[in-house]
Amino acid sequence: MLQLRPNCECCDRDLPAEATDALICSFECTFCRDCAEQRFAGSCPNCGGNLVVRPIRPTALLERYPASTERVLKTRAH
Repeated sequence: MLQLRPNCECCDRDLPAEATDALICSFECTFCRDCAEQRFAGSCPNCGGNLVVRPIRPTALLERYPASTERVLKTRAH
């Protein structure tokens, strides 16, 4: 099950579970659309995989299967 991480790991922008501008790679590295497109040209800077739109978990299931609250933020030269 996807973690649905709460932030962009590049700029720390909030990306709540219902965010439509969250992108992920197959390892669930999570980025906002701006960072994904403008800084990384659609490729994950961590693994090199493509970044795709993160699915949205139905609201009715968020209570039983909540999104992660652990923020991931990586510092790197851009």
